[in-house]
Amino acid sequence: QLQASGGGLVQAGGSLRLSCAASGRSISTYGMGWFRQAPGKEREFVAGITWSGPSTYYADSVKGRFIISRDNAKNTVYLQMNSLKPEDTAVYYCAADRQGYTRVHTTTNSYEYWGQGTQVTVSS
Repeated sequence: QLQASGGGLVQAGGSLRLSCAASGRSISTYGMGWFRQAPGKEREFVAGITWSGPSTYYADSVKGRFIISRDNAKNTVYLQMNSLKPEDTAVYYCAADRQGYTRVHTTTNSYEYWGQGTQVTVSS
């Protein structure tokens, strides 16, 4: 089970840190990803991290502003979000990819396990 938390309301230019805590299984051998879904839009890839390396990969829209990291000892993945923009407003989901050894996958169907989502709202 994946539990995402840390969302909230923030002004444009502000920061938030999302956490994704896993229970019932270790995430140390899973690639992990963050996705987001805004109202009326499809779920889109935001950032991912492999379990070997690890290596990271970001959507162009968040590159240079967001940082994904993992702490396998705490069985937790983080998404540090800086310089937030109103267009970052969405429900953010974390997900686990059993095949994410050396490559970050960016499609939703590559991820087997999903958290429940946490709302991020950025006001202008």
